[in-house]
Amino acid sequence: MSGPDPKLIGSNWKILQQRLQAEKKLKGETSELKRKGPAEKGSGSKTSNGFKRAKFDFKSANGTALGKRRKMGGSVSTATEEADLAKDHDIPQADIAEAYGTTATTKKRASFADEINGGLHPTNKVGKYIALDCEMVGTGPPPHLDNVLARASLVNFHGEQIYDSYVQPPAKVRIEDYRTYVSGIKPHHLKPGYARTFAEVQQDVAKLLEGRILVGHALRNDLSALILSHPKRDLRDTSRHPKFRIESKGKPPALRNLARSELGLEIQTGEHSSVEDARATMLLFQKEKRGFEEENRRQYGQRKVLAVKEKVKEDEPDVDDDEEEQNESEDEEEDDLDLLSGEELEEALAKEASKQTQQARKKKTKKKKRTKRK
Repeated sequence: MSGPDPKLIGSNWKILQQRLQAEKKLKGETSELKRKGPAEKGSGSKTSNGFKRAKFDFKSANGTALGKRRKMGGSVSTATEEADLAKDHDIPQADIAEAYGTTATTKKRASFADEINGGLHPTNKVGKYIALDCEMVGTGPPPHLDNVLARASLVNFHGEQIYDSYVQPPAKVRIEDYRTYVSGIKPHHLKPGYARTFAEVQQDVAKLLEGRILVGHALRNDLSALILSHPKRDLRDTSRHPKFRIESKGKPPALRNLARSELGLEIQTGEHSSVEDARATMLLFQKEKRGFEEENRRQYGQRKVLAVKEKVKEDEPDVDDDEEEQNESEDEEEDDLDLLSGEELEEALAKEASKQTQQARKKKTKKKKRTKRK
């Protein structure tokens, strides 16, 4: 019996040795990498084999500390952070702004040319929704907590200035505290010839509010200063909206805090501007418009809105005069609430069908009652 060929053994042995050497070299490189990672003290936590695990620096990777949460759909706290994200990760600025909800806010703040004390704006359209904010000055004995209207401002749904005016104080009322550091009001702002009379401003604002949805923050204070009232179902108060009260634990939140947390805006950093505050309030309403309207429907029921009626009523069954008068009054109310500037047209069209069904049911019920009486 012949033994194995020594030449074959030698060649196979060489191949095996080459493979073993290559594996040893690879293991040596990986072990060196593991030793080099946690060399510095305090860089991470210890593992079971005695080595320290390297700690990932979230701040350097994301530009924000790990402990600070940032909600998706909210806005980045500052423009600097957005710029850092765009630079470090090569992401278009427009995409970042859209992802964090700052696109509309940035455009709206940059595109307005406000006319201080300009009265009623000659070209800007009012629309269905209007936001109000007022500035007050202090009267009465120290600490001068009694309020007198000093400035009234209104903006439309798109944030455009509709009205702005300083207001003369009543003739027999002495201003004790102008609150300039907060209100921005100075004595010369309220002088005759520059400021309008209270009666004039009150009348102008009342006309603008008539038949419209009023948006504001703590509207009770503003309406009280103007000595005006407005239907409760037509009020949209950001200080009372349930979602905006979560962070303040059920208490009325400050407008400044809401603008920062919900919009990423810094307002009221120094002297207040009633135009800026009204605009911030409208932006808050826009963000939660669906929630506002659902809450309003729960409290006051479904509002009837007339979209477009071109069809003439023909061949309808005879109805009593009382029913005709009631239908006419309902149509007049609906015409007053007709959508302005095309806002919510789709919503109105969707509700039209249900409105007609409800009217038909009312007519059937009244006919049954008349039959029973006979």
